[in-house]
Order: sequence, then structure tokens, then C-alpha cells
Amino acid sequence: MSSIGRLAKTLRRTALQAIPTIIGIVIINFLLLQLAPGDAADVLAGESGSATAETLAALRSRFGLDQPVVVQLIAYLDNLAHFSLGFSPRYNLPVADIIAQRLPGTVALMLTALVIAIVLGVVLGIVMASFAGRWPDRVISIFAILFYSIPGFWIGLMLIVLFSVKLGWLPSGGSETIGAGNMGISALLDRLRYMILPATSLALFYVAIYARLARAAMLEAQTQDYVRTAAAKGLSPLAITIRHVLRNALLPVTTLAGMHLGGLLGGAVVVETVYSWPGLGRLAFEAVMSRDFSILLGVLLLSSLLVITANMIVDLVQAWLDPRIEVR
Repeated sequence: MSSIGRLAKTLRRTALQAIPTIIGIVIINFLLLQLAPGDAADVLAGESGSATAETLAALRSRFGLDQPVVVQLIAYLDNLAHFSLGFSPRYNLPVADIIAQRLPGTVALMLTALVIAIVLGVVLGIVMASFAGRWPDRVISIFAILFYSIPGFWIGLMLIVLFSVKLGWLPSGGSETIGAGNMGISALLDRLRYMILPATSLALFYVAIYARLARAAMLEAQTQDYVRTAAAKGLSPLAITIRHVLRNALLPVTTLAGMHLGGLLGGAVVVETVYSWPGLGRLAFEAVMSRDFSILLGVLLLSSLLVITANMIVDLVQAWLDPRIEVR
């Protein structure tokens, strides 16, 4: 089978598996959120300070919160079937509009953090495998353990103290300089400057994982027969590392990268709160606090779609990296 045919078969298989997965995720998320105490009407009435029982009943009737759970679930599925994520009682806006405002910031933050984690983790893994048992391997291993064990919010606070408070090199919060009026390249550089600290805080935990994983995979690949055969043919050590060892060592890294996308969104909740980053993480946190479950369901559904899409991409990358992976 040709490479294009094999990739097309992989894409078709993963797409068919994704449909029942998404339906199951939607139903489970909806039912689990029904177990949470309170609703948006309670929060809105509490903030008004003088709500009566009649006001509460009117709010619940207006937003359909007084209906049985099954009726609400059917109404929610009907909205999704018509490409609608519902309406937010808190913001008095369609959920899709609110998420669309926050989505670019979170996607940019997650992708930047993932790229930093994969590139830096693989490079450190190559260095560790090349100097296995010697001081560079041991020093990087110590830092990897530290990054893995320290909570992300604490790393974020320490980076703010060092680079914002002490050195004054980078901003401590926000996503751009308010009122600067930057355009084009200057606007892009300004946003990248604000993204350095939150993306680094989000990436360091995964750098540690990918570095250890790449080290172990490369050491294992170096013992394989095809590597010895390549060396016997006269290939240079650099060519053997890039063409044979690194290519196989990337397989477990790409597998975990797809699985970690959901974890990145979870970590973004904390990082976006620490850095006042306007993204889906902060939106989800605010939705929990205000019991705005329509927004929370939209964020959860979108994050599930992102994870499923990332895993489809991982399947395609793995099929491209290793043609021996057969489609079943």
C-alpha cells in the first residue's frame, strides 16, 4: 500500500472512532455537571442581593433550568445538532461567541508550550543519551526531576519574581501592551513577549517528561540491529542518530504529546489565572465559580475535540514515521 493510501486509511479509521467518542463525552459531561450543587440562577440571584423565590423561579424558567435533566439533555443535544453551544446566563451572550473570543489566546499558548516542550525535551533527551552516565546526563536528570515535581503555579510565581519583579525584562501578566497601538510585526513581537513566561511555565513539566522519554527511547534504539547495520555500512554517527535512532525515538514522544494536549488545557487553567491570560482556562474557572454550566460544557466539548484532533494527527505522524505500523 502506498504512503498516501496508508495515511488515508489511518485518517478514516480514527475519524470513525471519534464520532461515538464525542457523543459519549457530551452526555457524560452533561450528567456529571448536573451533580454539582447550585446553578446560574442561584449565583445571579445572590449577586443581586435582593432576589426573592419568585425571581429565582423566573430565572430558572427563563434559562430552562427548571426542566427535568432528561429534557435539558435532549435540548442540549438538539442545540449541538444545529451547531449551537447554547446561551450563557452569566454573559447574556451565545456560548460560541464567548468561546470564540477566548479560544485564540489559549490555542496560541498551548501550541507554543507544546512546541517548547517537544523541541527542548527531545534536544535534552539526545544530550542525555549521548552522555549517558556522565555529568551532563546527571545534571539534566536532576533538573528534569525538579521540573516534574514542582507545581506549575509555583514555577509561574517564581518566574514572575525573577524576570518581572527583579530583572524587569518581561511583563508579569496580560496578553499585550494596552494602548500601545502596535501593528504588524511589532504587535506580534509584543504578544510573544507577553507569552514567554506563561508558555514556559506550562511547558517545563512536559519538558521533563519528553527528555526522560527521548533518552530512554534513544538508548534502546541504539542497541537495535538496524543501527549496527547502518554503522557497518559506514554511515556517520550523526547520520545514524538523525535517520535511524531519532526517528524511532520520536514515536513514544509523539504518542504522549497527543495525550498531553488535554493536560495542557488543564494546566492552562492555573497558568492563565496566575498570568491574567485571557483564555479558555480562565473562562472555565470563571464558569465554575458562576455555575454557568453552558459555558463549561462548551469548553469541555471544545477541549475534547482538540484532544481527539491531536490524536488523529499523532496517528498520521506515527504512520509516516514508521511504515511498519499497520492499520487494523
